Order: sequence, then structure tokens, then C-alpha cells
Amino acid sequence: MVERGIAKTEEIRFTEVWRTTWETPYIMRLALSAGIGGLLFGYDTGVIAGALLYIREEFQVVDDKRWLQEMIVSMTVAGAIVGAAVGGWYNDRFGRKTSILIADVLFMVGALVMALAPAPWVIIVGRVLVGFGVGMASMTSPLYISEMSPARIRGALVSTNGLLITGGQFLSYLINLAFIHTPGTWRWMLGVSAVPAIIQFCLMLTLPESPRWLYRNDMKAESRDVLERIYPAEEVEAEIAALKESVMAEKADEDIIGHTFYAKLKGALSNPVVRHGLAAGITVQVAQQFVGINTVMYYSPTILQFAGYASNKTAMALSLITSGLNALGSIVSMMLVDRYGRRKLMIISMFGIISCLVILAAVFSETSKQAPKIDTRDSISFAPNGTCHAFAPYIASKASPSNWNCMNCLRSHCGFCSNKAQEYAPGACIVLSTDMKSLCHSKGRTYFKDGCPSKFGYLAIIFLGLYIIAYAPGMGTVPWIVNSEIYPLRYRGLAGGIAAVSNWSSNLVVSETFLTLTHEVGSSGTFLLFAVSSATGLVFIWMLVPETKGLQFEEVEKLLEDGIRPSLFRRMSRAKEVDTS
Repeated sequence: MVERGIAKTEEIRFTEVWRTTWETPYIMRLALSAGIGGLLFGYDTGVIAGALLYIREEFQVVDDKRWLQEMIVSMTVAGAIVGAAVGGWYNDRFGRKTSILIADVLFMVGALVMALAPAPWVIIVGRVLVGFGVGMASMTSPLYISEMSPARIRGALVSTNGLLITGGQFLSYLINLAFIHTPGTWRWMLGVSAVPAIIQFCLMLTLPESPRWLYRNDMKAESRDVLERIYPAEEVEAEIAALKESVMAEKADEDIIGHTFYAKLKGALSNPVVRHGLAAGITVQVAQQFVGINTVMYYSPTILQFAGYASNKTAMALSLITSGLNALGSIVSMMLVDRYGRRKLMIISMFGIISCLVILAAVFSETSKQAPKIDTRDSISFAPNGTCHAFAPYIASKASPSNWNCMNCLRSHCGFCSNKAQEYAPGACIVLSTDMKSLCHSKGRTYFKDGCPSKFGYLAIIFLGLYIIAYAPGMGTVPWIVNSEIYPLRYRGLAGGIAAVSNWSSNLVVSETFLTLTHEVGSSGTFLLFAVSSATGLVFIWMLVPETKGLQFEEVEKLLEDGIRPSLFRRMSRAKEVDTS
């Protein structure tokens, strides 16, 4: 059956990937070398989750100011917005390979600046530099892999970039644990990212430019050489013919609209294929961030401390579960994306995400309600001038503080020292300070300042894990695959840059506001808010995103010419046509 002139493709089994790369190992070498950009992307965005705990310990000003913590976390994202925006233009002007090399230099310099930082503001500068590299890598690596891959296994190979992103995040948690007892802790955590950047830089020097970019820039012989190393001999001529057609169409457009950036932007927005592609591409990129994934990846140890795990080491060790599941989910995506399709995986993924977020909201709500009560006598006698300033008026007026629990104490910017006999029994509400923390520990108790002791903490781990399982195979990797496939060659760098900027801008909004949101509406309200935004994203994905499984780039262009209409709307339209006839 043919729909809009495009034949429905056969399901692509994962074994086809192994067969093709076994016969042509050069393809996998290209994908893995470029995918190190994804590894760096994942490492530099994930490592801050653990490093922040120790930055807070070294710099009291960071521990005292929530906005400064958010700044340190989110400045990589802010840098990534600029990197993605510039990267789109740079990709088209100087090529995919050169863009990856520039990103590696930024990764190396940023890592060095962070490792040697004498003050928080220098850490922020280093995070911004790394962010420039992350932004360029986030759009260039999947684009390079996409243009180097045969169409039948393109989705799975682009998924290697997603796998390496999640693998980089998992690696960052392992590195964090490895350095917790090393002098310099967070400096080693942040600085070690220079190593994979150096490795990729050396590897990319030995690899060619994208054949599509080469052909577009009148290097046809070089383009043919690359294609001959990727495709079987009998497929090369057909691929070159498709490239020729795309380039001719691009040059015809440029003769009309011009060659400058603004002319290209105007031409892109006046092109229905690009407009429909951007509607789909921006939708999936924004939806990917507004499900709240990067609050989990950037603040995972902090979230687990909200759930009652006070120890830095314990929270970081438990965070390995979420990052490990994320990496595992990327492997599942590679197995399924070319068999079942991009659109279907994203829709199923969103249903799972919404369910888990609603349950997490309920878990954190119950955790707050069941928090241990405050022991008045213990709070008074704990230490001279050690009683929480907000709790003291209750004592002075002899009013009953029975409605106070650990959460009231923490919301008043105080600390909770657990009961010596039983962690869930009433404890002391005391001043939030390093001295009080040390005194609490010296008495054989646990000091809580981010979350309260909870019998429901294990449920937070379980459903955070299920959330990741739902997210990773669909919304984790597929948005990047879709954005590497849906734009015409002549606008691929520009449109991909716009979509990447939308991703990082959404990421910035989420990461910059998470701690503030949890303080204002609580962890429960924050996760519920993410559930609502996820449901909104699901609706837009269903309405605007096409299925590109197994299609050649030129076929995707034809699919987008008339825009995407969900099957329900198509059936309604056909029924209306029948009635009017």
C-alpha cells in the first residue's frame, strides 16, 4: 500500500545492524568515533550531580545559596544553547568533522578551567565553555553518524550516540564514586572529561568528512570515495544520484533566496517541508526536556536526599541505578527503533513517563506527611543556642508544636538530627550549620538538611528506575534520531541547530528552576507539574511527528510536503470527502 506516494517500509530487525557492520566494520568505526561526542555530552552533564555535593562542602557560599547551585548546574546548558546555535551554521559552512574537532577543544579547555578553579565563578566559566562543546556535539555527532549510515540501519546507528550519552552519564557517576575519598574530589570529577575529548580529537583526524557535505561543496570524488566504503558497490550509484538531486534542488533554492544566514533562515521558514519538519523536530526536543529527565540526571543524588538518604556516598551510589538503567534503555532503543518505528516508541514512552511521574508525586507527598515529629526537649537540650530559630517561638510561648515535623524544620532553613534510638522517631530541630552537623554525627545520629527520614524512600528509587525504563528507549534517544532525518540536506545544519537550541533552552528552564520549584511547591508538586507537561507533549507528538522508519532522506521530504495529520484526522477527512461527493 502506498500513502502520499511513499511505500511503507519493511520492519528492520536488529540483526541487520550486526550483519551490515560485520560486513563493513568501517561503518561502526565512524559511528563510535563520532559518538564519543555523545559520551562527552553525557559525562559533562551528568558529573555535576555528584560534584555539586562536594563543591557545596568546599564553598560555603554555594551551600548557602540555592540560586548559585542552580547556576553551576545550568550554565553548561546555557553554553549549549549558544554552541548549538553556532554549531548549526558552522556545520553547514565548515563541515561536520571540523565542528566535532572544535567541540573537542572546548571540552578540553573547559575541563582544565574547572579542575583548577579557585572560586565558584571560575567553575561557572568552565561549565560555560564545556557547554559550548556540548551544544555543538549534541547536534553534530548524530548528524555525522546519520549521514554516514545506510538508511536501513540509520536509526540504530544514530542510537549509538544516545547510548554513549547515557553511557557517559553512567560513567560520570562511577567516576564520582571513585574520587569521593581523593583529595580534590570534585576537581578530579570535572577535570577527567578532558581524556575522552583528546581521544576523539585524535580519532576524528583520521576520519573523512560527511559525503553529503563533500558533495554539496563540489568535492564529488571525495564523496564517492566515502560512499564506496559505506555502501555495497551496487548501491553507490543510486546514492550518488539521490545526492545529486538534493544538491541541485538546494542550489536552485539558493539562486532564488540567497546565500546569507538570514536569507537561508527566511528560505527555510518559507519552505513547507522545513516548516513541518521544524514543527515535529522542536516538538520532540521540547517534550524530551519537559518530562523532567534532566532534573533526575543533574540532581539525582539531591532527589534521593529529598527521599531520605542523607549520606552523599549513599545517594551517589543509588544514583547509579538510574544512570545504569538509562544506558540499558539506550541499548533497547537500538534494538527497537528500526523495527517498530520512531513515533510509536515515543508515544509508548510518554505513557510510561506520565504514569511514573504521577506515582512519584504521590510517593513524595506521603513522605512529607509521614516525616518524623519534632522532639521539643531534644531540640532545647541539643546544644547551647542550637535550637532552630523558627522553632524557638513555639517553645518561648509554650504553644504546642505537635503539628511540626521534620519537613517544617527543613522548610525553615534548619537541620533535623534524627533520634539516636530510631531514625523515624521524633528528633531535634536545630540550627543549619557545619558545627551542628558535626555534633549530630558525634552523637551517633544522622543529620538531614535536604530531606527527611522516610520509610517510603525505597519507593522513590523503584519509580525513578521505572521512569528511566520508560524514558530511555523512546524519549531518550528517538528525538535526536528524528531530528537527524527530517530536514532537507540544504537546511539540515540550520534546522538541526534551531531544534537543538529549543532542546537546550527547555533544558535550561528545567534545570535552572528545579531546586526553586521543589522549595516552593515541594517535590510532590514538582513531579506532578512534570506529569502535566508530559501529557501536553504527548498530544503534540501524536499530532505533529511523522514516522521516518527506514525512509531515504528524499522520501522523508516528500512525506513532509503536505504536513502531518494523525490517522484519526485522515479518516475524518476521507469520510467528509465521501459525504460531499
